[in-house]
Amino acid sequence: MDKIAIKPNLHAIDLPAIDRIAGYTRPLLWLRQGWSDMRRTPLLSLGFGALFAALGYALVHLAWNGVQAGMTLTSGFLLIAPFLAVVFYDLSRQAEHHHAPRLAHILKPLRANGASIGFYALLLAFIFSVWERLSAILVGVYVSGDQVGFAGFPHALLAGSGQFGLLLPYAVVGGLLAILVFALSVVSLPMMLHRKADLATALMTSLWVVRTNPLLMLEWALIIVALSVLGFVTSFIAMAVVFPLIGHATWHVYRDLVER
Repeated sequence: MDKIAIKPNLHAIDLPAIDRIAGYTRPLLWLRQGWSDMRRTPLLSLGFGALFAALGYALVHLAWNGVQAGMTLTSGFLLIAPFLAVVFYDLSRQAEHHHAPRLAHILKPLRANGASIGFYALLLAFIFSVWERLSAILVGVYVSGDQVGFAGFPHALLAGSGQFGLLLPYAVVGGLLAILVFALSVVSLPMMLHRKADLATALMTSLWVVRTNPLLMLEWALIIVALSVLGFVTSFIAMAVVFPLIGHATWHVYRDLVER
């Protein structure tokens, strides 16, 4: 038996039981299930994937006229991606219930639990705004005026005080915020779509999933980062497939780890 159900013991919030999973091949199963969902809804999945990839490319590359804005949007994409992927969560939900995928169906759970999902979006927006300010401060401290352009900026990443200059503190601060968003988002939005859970219950459930399966969640986070990097280095071309794949797979993370 590779699953052990663990009931979180919280007095204020009644959370569902969380499955502790043994072994480290589970993310491959989630990816296969996500790929299967993409094959059921290729036009919608790849269509929305291409749309988000195009928007991401436009925003990031237009912002790269200012290096700080470009870096913030590129790194901040991972902070807001859990909300943007809501369409893929719901396409997988429809496929699970053998519904013909329709755009109108996606709006139903959003309307049914709009308040909680809206507060979740505001939470991610707040975290992103905090990252934007921290990013500006770090760039202001480490990058001089003659290094703001592309000619001098690569040197600024590695120069300055300390061996790694801006690169190390930027990675540490951005990484800590990314870990926070990941822990709050692993299953929270799929849960709000599926069970109409309130925001506090969904966020606490997500945190308990990470607490119950720390190594498995670390593996899943590294896979997400690796696939996202693939999307970035291909100028968002691969993101048209990567983004819906991660979104569909995230639905199966929720269904696999949160007791039904």
